[in-house]
Amino acid sequence: MADGEGRGGAMTSEQTLDSTELDVVIVGAGVSGLYALYHLRGLGYRVRVYEQGGDVGGTWYWNRYPGCRCDIESLEYSFSFDEKLEQEWQWPERYGTQPEILRYLNHVVDRHNLRNDIAFNCPITSATFNADANQWVLLTGDGQRITSRFCIMATGNLSTPRVPDYEGLDAFQGKWYHTGQWPHDGVDFTG
Repeated sequence: MADGEGRGGAMTSEQTLDSTELDVVIVGAGVSGLYALYHLRGLGYRVRVYEQGGDVGGTWYWNRYPGCRCDIESLEYSFSFDEKLEQEWQWPERYGTQPEILRYLNHVVDRHNLRNDIAFNCPITSATFNADANQWVLLTGDGQRITSRFCIMATGNLSTPRVPDYEGLDAFQGKWYHTGQWPHDGVDFTG
């Protein structure tokens, strides 16, 4: 599989979900979304994550520019809910690289079978609370309507790029790249 394809797995936005049975919808499959999914599932909630990207990781999925790495010690990215994993997992560097952090997150997802409760390539375009029905009504990018009792916005603040308003950028004819929108197949700078 190519680096940017994503593992996907359980479900895509094209599949029909019985959303009337959901207690919680989580928007985003980054570190916080995965943590919430693990804990809420363990508490017996019927929960589903909706992720606009093709795989888990949040900012570590989207930000793939050369040299991307964590600015805190890798150990701080370890989930504390799995003591055995904490002892087994060996971070190769003190400050993990993007590929290594993404590898860790995918390992956790697969180890705890979280992928089955994540809809990939399924952006949420609207989330409204219906006070009369006491539930959230969410719409996906393809128009699917989802309802749930609770909604957790685990979208993070590092996954939405801010493109500077440089004068003349809209008229620029060449290729340009933003670190938060780096092509998943990389960029060839030779020549």
